[in-house]
Amino acid sequence: MNFEYNETQLLIKQSIKDFAEKNIRPNIMEWDEAQIFPVPLFKQLGEMGFMGVLVPEEYGGAGLGYHEYITVIEEISKVDPSIGLSIAAHNSLCTNHILTFGNETQKKKWLPKLASGEFIGAWGLTEHNTGSDAGGMNTTAVKDGDYWVVNGAKNFITHAVSGDVAVVVVRTGEKGDSKGMTAFVFEKGMKGFSSGKKENKLGMRASETAELVFDNCRVPDENRLGEVGEGFVQAMKILDGGRISIGALSLGISKGAYKAALKYSKERHQFGQAIGNFQAISFKLADMATEIEASELLLHKAAFLKEKHKPVTVNGAMAKMYASEVCVKIANDAVQIHGGYGFTKDYPVEKFYRDAKLCTIGEGTTEIQKLVISRNLLKE
Repeated sequence: MNFEYNETQLLIKQSIKDFAEKNIRPNIMEWDEAQIFPVPLFKQLGEMGFMGVLVPEEYGGAGLGYHEYITVIEEISKVDPSIGLSIAAHNSLCTNHILTFGNETQKKKWLPKLASGEFIGAWGLTEHNTGSDAGGMNTTAVKDGDYWVVNGAKNFITHAVSGDVAVVVVRTGEKGDSKGMTAFVFEKGMKGFSSGKKENKLGMRASETAELVFDNCRVPDENRLGEVGEGFVQAMKILDGGRISIGALSLGISKGAYKAALKYSKERHQFGQAIGNFQAISFKLADMATEIEASELLLHKAAFLKEKHKPVTVNGAMAKMYASEVCVKIANDAVQIHGGYGFTKDYPVEKFYRDAKLCTIGEGTTEIQKLVISRNLLKE
């Protein structure tokens, strides 16, 4: 593997860094306190090509790979993880599902608008009573001529209120049957398709999370992605790549918290010297730096495998599991290094601490990652 950034990656890294410093950092606390989802910001990101990072140029995207994608999410998440989370959900889940499983007509219809930021995308799998147990979903679709009548609800859906397009997996067969689910594309404005309760969250507060509600919603069969019954298998494949993006989000949080802690440890003086000189602090910093390095290597190995079209299920799960657990630990240690000031909103580590926890839950909990990894190991 080549560990050097190529020219494109360096350009992207600097471009998104400059953008985040100018357009995101001044607004972090306002968006966080009021749970504002800044739609105009995502339109700007679309103009820069960051809403269609993986989408080929023929469909209006940037046509970049997973290494570049990690760079984009990481750099944004160093500044505000909630914006990084929304970029990840839009790119990896909604847009990538259409790119991977849509037919040519569907790709031409939706991808250019998603890649440009004209449309914001959502993706729905989780329900109130079916989190990790996605196969037990209750939202159903019944065929009626050239349409499907959908009833039920999805929850914890990123962009459920502001999204223009949502890829949603619903039950078209028996409950618990992995071949009894199908994916459809829903558009804002469809009769019977609406958003419900918006969640009041601990962290990631500028990334909108709410319900999607279906009340006798009639979705045309032409909006079906792939064959009937393929939805669950499609979702698992999409999550393989999505885990890389959550790992990148975790890496950005780790780097942001570490940078803040390192800076503070040099500036804060106690007992006549900088606190970074004390072993209790310096050893924490050493652990942080090492864990960040390991997270980054795991992520880029998963990206390498993904781009080579090799199996990535285990490596993606490992990268996501490790990077997410590490980012919680690093954020916790960063608060500890700041002492009492780390518990205030005057310093950035307080927000990293709140935002970090979602990474061990979203797109498959740590426990699910261990299940995925162990089951695959035992098959060998």
